[in-house]
Amino acid sequence: MANRRTAAERTSHRCSACGWTTARWVGRCGECQAWGTVAEVGSAHVAAALSKAARSGPPRSAAVPIGEVATGTTRRQRTGMSELDRVLGGGLVSDAVVLLAGEPGVGKSTLLLEMAAQLARPGHRVLYVSGEESTGQVRLRAERMEALADTLYLAAESDLSAVLGHIETVDPSVFIVDSVQTVSSDAVEGAAGGVAQVRTATAVLTQVAKAQGRAAVLIGHVTKDGAVAGPRTMEHIVDVVLTFEGERHASLRLLRAVKNRFGAVDEVGCFELTEDGIDQIADPSGVFVTQRSSPTPGTAVTVTLEGRRPLLAEVQGLVAKNTQTGRRTTAGLDSSRVAMIAAVLERRADVRLGPADLFAATIGGVRISEPAADLAIAIAIATAAHELAAPLGLVAIGEIGLAGDLRGVAALTRRLREAARLGFGHAIVPVNGGDTAAVEGMDIIRVSSVDQALRAMGALQRRISSPPSVVDLPESETVARR
Repeated sequence: MANRRTAAERTSHRCSACGWTTARWVGRCGECQAWGTVAEVGSAHVAAALSKAARSGPPRSAAVPIGEVATGTTRRQRTGMSELDRVLGGGLVSDAVVLLAGEPGVGKSTLLLEMAAQLARPGHRVLYVSGEESTGQVRLRAERMEALADTLYLAAESDLSAVLGHIETVDPSVFIVDSVQTVSSDAVEGAAGGVAQVRTATAVLTQVAKAQGRAAVLIGHVTKDGAVAGPRTMEHIVDVVLTFEGERHASLRLLRAVKNRFGAVDEVGCFELTEDGIDQIADPSGVFVTQRSSPTPGTAVTVTLEGRRPLLAEVQGLVAKNTQTGRRTTAGLDSSRVAMIAAVLERRADVRLGPADLFAATIGGVRISEPAADLAIAIAIATAAHELAAPLGLVAIGEIGLAGDLRGVAALTRRLREAARLGFGHAIVPVNGGDTAAVEGMDIIRVSSVDQALRAMGALQRRISSPPSVVDLPESETVARR
């Protein structure tokens, strides 16, 4: 038909913030979800853009076989913080760009100021650019943390061109920008923190780091949903995306890698936020387990996996009689998971909870979400309901199904070895938990259901305690012991 136009001749609409295009006008961008940024683009402009993009140009560098590519310029630099190096994959790569995100007040600035001081003490030049605080405020925090160093430079800037000027003047091996949402450029429309400004600042700082061989660490804000604020393309531009997590009322902080081009993304770093700064926790299992001299009702210990790192955690339960409908209150645990385990105990293990209030929590501020802690939660609830106690030195690992059966969990041998290292001598695990190597000093009891687990716990207590203080039930004949 004569009235039909080609794709280049049609009028389109484009978002000024992220570049998303659509055939018709809409009030909200379908990519970045910004309002009022979609405007019409003339057909002549579209045709010119397509023609320009289709032209070939001279390559910046010749393509060479992959085996001949030199890697000598790319090296890792230890940050002086072993927990941070663990998450980064062994250290900070020379031209890597790292994005650190976390909620306000979680300790992002404190962590990076400590890292900057550790890097600067051997003589490396480090530039810390603060867009949210004055240099005096940062200096006071550095004094409190004892994070002063002669080669640590500090600047308070929010203009992108000024930040680039500081980088050129100081010539640092590592520069830190706190935060990228505060940096803006006069050449880009929109206010600081907008999609276009954040994307431009990230792209320019990344280009500078790659071209000049400097490592860059950018602090990013998060939304109320916990996602990194700004355009999603920002996470694609950088090399590493880290998240810093922690409860406001607790001092524990966990550093996780969401994206890492130079290492694994299943490592976790543990830190403790104190009045004097931030400390590393090399052996965090002791933080999550209470040291007791006698058994206590309503407590059980399990081994969780944070990435590839096994951590011992204590689960506590409390059952309070109530004449009305019982409440289910949790802290550090999935409330729906706890309610399911309580229902399984009533129907499959004859643990009568009735209209009682049930409370279940972890200690130390740790959050447990993996199903491997189901058995420990069940033991804590069952012993709390009968005012009895599980034996000391026992860990319980296993996922509970609705039929009351126990299912296997990943990395069971690694979990048991961590428990044995910390002095635990007994473990109740699923019978179908997969291949489990013998663990020196560990008595491994295999069961197939939660009911058998409670019976095995009673039999174990009779053997190692006098007088017995747990459920006095005969051991099931189906319990297997290694």
